[in-house]
Amino acid sequence: MSLKIYFLRHGETVYSKTGGFCGDLDPELTAEGSQMAEQFAATYAKLPWNAVYVSPMKRTIATAKPLCDAVGIEMQLHDGLREIKYGEWEGKTVESVKKEYEEDYINWLTEPAWNAPNGGETSVQIANRALLVIAEIEEKYKSGNVLVVSHKATIRIILCSLLGIDLGRYRYRIGALAASVSIVKFDVRGPLLEVLGDRSYMDETLRNLPGT
Repeated sequence: MSLKIYFLRHGETVYSKTGGFCGDLDPELTAEGSQMAEQFAATYAKLPWNAVYVSPMKRTIATAKPLCDAVGIEMQLHDGLREIKYGEWEGKTVESVKKEYEEDYINWLTEPAWNAPNGGETSVQIANRALLVIAEIEEKYKSGNVLVVSHKATIRIILCSLLGIDLGRYRYRIGALAASVSIVKFDVRGPLLEVLGDRSYMDETLRNLPGT
């Protein structure tokens, strides 16, 4: 039996609805975001879980809680799974960042691996901290299922790192809508992406909500 890591992005927030920059900001889930978490738990509680690793933010903790309550497992909080720090861009819209930080914004879009939002993090920095958590999981759990509840950019950067995709392309190669699930199997041949961005467990109303 192989190790499988299930990467779950947190449920909907006001920022995932609008596409505003939200990294260090700590919004709650919307009512619909909470429903996403409940429906994830209802579908995935049937699996045997070895561990649940969670970013220590309100939106990720609230997303993980229904499953943890259903299966009786304690979530493990890890700073390495936090979202990208957007620095001076936090809470701003894309349109306002384009106007206020035009050159820096273009540089970030062009090469986010090495260009950070003003006062924020590069994707290389995020990979360095997040992959330490993945390495810990691989060391502790040689087989079985582990859930990782994290954020849009962080999950995409982890997946790019595991799959050998240029970190500068993470925004253009990997999708991760709110409460989507991606599954990676680890065996002797290395990581294999089995599922990307699945939301089939949700009801149609939630799946069709606009958002990023």
